[in-house]
Amino acid sequence: MTAATSQRASDAAIIRAALREPEDFAALFDRYYTMIHGYAARRLGASLADDVAAETFLVAFDRRASYDLDRPDARPWLYGIASNLIARHGRAEVRLYRALTRTGPDAPADSHADRVAGRVDAQAVRGPLAAALADLAPGDRDVLLLVAWGGLSLAEAAQALAVPAGTARSRMHRARKKIRAALGDSDPTTLGEDPA
Repeated sequence: MTAATSQRASDAAIIRAALREPEDFAALFDRYYTMIHGYAARRLGASLADDVAAETFLVAFDRRASYDLDRPDARPWLYGIASNLIARHGRAEVRLYRALTRTGPDAPADSHADRVAGRVDAQAVRGPLAAALADLAPGDRDVLLLVAWGGLSLAEAAQALAVPAGTARSRMHRARKKIRAALGDSDPTTLGEDPA
């Protein structure tokens, strides 16, 4: 598969090609590594993100023959693998949220004014949000963060976690309820979700 062809091909087409020519799987890696790494970094911190992201693609490569080729988008599959790997680091994730409760992230911004405005906004919710995330049940946290940070729809989050859509909705409802309570009835988690 040429580079130009792989840019236009669906994820399923890339995986199908990689069954015959394993090196074609690199196109899927190139397409999604940054997203998966960013998601892992937000959940576990930079020190574990490299390992989780790399292992996500190793697992995906090893399991490419079992991928459902009727699904053109492999993002839910990849995020599901990443979520399972992140679950192995559950204590590290909770420690990170507890640390953020006390200190907060030092995320880069475009300009000094952006950094100041962003910090003022973030200061208001950082501690309570991090504490609420740490206190969520792992399954509830997975659904919430796949939607909020992974950019998946609720239906895609259910697919990623291999749970029924109703279970994902219930988990999201519980997670949002706890987040709202921690933030004084504000809900920062509504972006990126469809009502599936």
